[in-house]
Amino acid sequence: MAESRSHKIAANRIARKLNTQYNNSDGVDIVTKNIAIEVETESTVKKGLRQLQGHKKPSYIAGANQKTIKKALEATEGTTIGVMDSQGNIIKKSSRKKT
Repeated sequence: MAESRSHKIAANRIARKLNTQYNNSDGVDIVTKNIAIEVETESTVKKGLRQLQGHKKPSYIAGANQKTIKKALEATEGTTIGVMDSQGNIIKKSSRKKT
């Protein structure tokens, strides 16, 4: 599936904020020493949850828009995965410990 414009903009914005680069190939979108972030659109939130399963560091779904954030909050309820907005602001903190 082609990458949406809102996904690409959000991913690049968050990567710049964290002084890293957006990985637009397979794998998690943004990975630093301390955090893993998967940027998703409304239709791909569940895919993002699967992508983050193997990471032990704090992990987040970043919603490309408000509808995605709402869906991500519902999907991550009761999990250790947190939620961010498209600016990289934490909406729900990840409960995974820093490695």
